[in-house]
Amino acid sequence: MKAGIHPDNYRLVAFKDMSNDDIFLTKSTVNSKETLELDGVEYPLVKLEISRTSHPFYTGKTKLVDTAGRIDKFKNKYSKFKK
Repeated sequence: MKAGIHPDNYRLVAFKDMSNDDIFLTKSTVNSKETLELDGVEYPLVKLEISRTSHPFYTGKTKLVDTAGRIDKFKNKYSKFKK
């Protein structure tokens, strides 16, 4: 590896999946204003909307999308533009 081109601030960071409250630690250089205490050690905290523990591709579970409701909303919204 070339010297001087890689960041020096690698450290353990806690990532929290907000959809299922899963927390995992990994090394990162991401900046964070929040912290989390885990096992008596304080880590920078990064909140995620979705991660490997909640993404449908990895879990095999799909969300039921109310397509009929979405279509009705669309028709109601744009019904005033009918000729």
